[in-house]
Amino acid sequence: MKNLNYLNDKIVFAPNNISLNRCPIHNSTGLETYILGAFNPGLTRLPNGNLLIMVRVAESIKEPIKEGKFRYIRWSCENGYVVEEHPTFQLDTSDPRKFRFLEYDHLKVFGLTSFSWLLPVELSPDGLDIINIHYDKIIEPLTSYQEYGVEDPRITKIENTYYMTSCSVSSERHSTTLYSSENGLDYTLLGIIMDHQNKDMVLFPEKINGKYYALTRPLGELYFTVPGNSEYLPGTSINLAESPDLLHWKPTDTPYIRARNNSLISLKLGGGAPPIKTDAGWLILFHGVDKCGPIGCYRTFHAIAEKDCPEKILFINDQDPILESSNDLTQKYSEQIYLNGVVFTTGIEEMTDYFIVASGELDLACRITHIEKSHFNLS
Repeated sequence: MKNLNYLNDKIVFAPNNISLNRCPIHNSTGLETYILGAFNPGLTRLPNGNLLIMVRVAESIKEPIKEGKFRYIRWSCENGYVVEEHPTFQLDTSDPRKFRFLEYDHLKVFGLTSFSWLLPVELSPDGLDIINIHYDKIIEPLTSYQEYGVEDPRITKIENTYYMTSCSVSSERHSTTLYSSENGLDYTLLGIIMDHQNKDMVLFPEKINGKYYALTRPLGELYFTVPGNSEYLPGTSINLAESPDLLHWKPTDTPYIRARNNSLISLKLGGGAPPIKTDAGWLILFHGVDKCGPIGCYRTFHAIAEKDCPEKILFINDQDPILESSNDLTQKYSEQIYLNGVVFTTGIEEMTDYFIVASGELDLACRITHIEKSHFNLS
């Protein structure tokens, strides 16, 4: 992948940094587990000036296949973490992240090879060193709609309150949930704010014309073709939604960021870091995917939206990525790598001359990159 030569670019947190005897599934079930990944971190600055990354930790059963059955974790309100089993001959396990149940031939039904929970990790003000791993503040499932885990947090501070969106996974629905915190460390679950199969929801950090705004990314199996002369492609898109209270959301009527022909976001795309206000407008970092390898290559791109009218995109660059995955950064973790070509940006904080950008690298580890403001079209 291309080397963009940023000021600082390093893996700051990885599975090796986690004490297995502090992990909830290992402790609750007595099973021998391991950490498949510690990645896709939400990012914010704490009142003491340090940074916080809210890390998605994917905990897996070390021996998932036993006596011809695949074992996976489910959480229930009555029994906590329990082990489910399914005959391997009825499963498609070609994707290391999930498996498909073959007995359902009328729709796609999946399970997960790992169970995700959230771990707050405090970093130095520049994000380059670990200060404290807050095992006492782990975020685990609380309700039935988190039956298969809590994933991919994004943190936005609005006035004096920290708000965190996450993806809650269950057989009931695949939804976006909202948490709030007064100190950035202790979070209260406020409930579901986006219903079935809406991921990568990212809040703007202030009201605009009296409304809250957010980037969303609905999923689905049904899309309609575009006109023959269109520059766009059918499929997932980044949408914009507005709300009076952060709990009730209405999609805006205009399309937002869409997959395009002859670009590096031709396969799919989704929201990344919370938008950050600049002189040029709202800087939006998002991930885009094109076709390469079994799941595609994930890269980070950027767009700029008008400050007083975020529905209007002023500039978008889907040709030259801001970040690509880096083999140099993950060489020491080579035995743990199970995916390639993936960087998934999930947070940004501003310094005087540069941005601190937090990303998941290869669905394995947390990456911090210092990107000079001159890399963006902010004039």
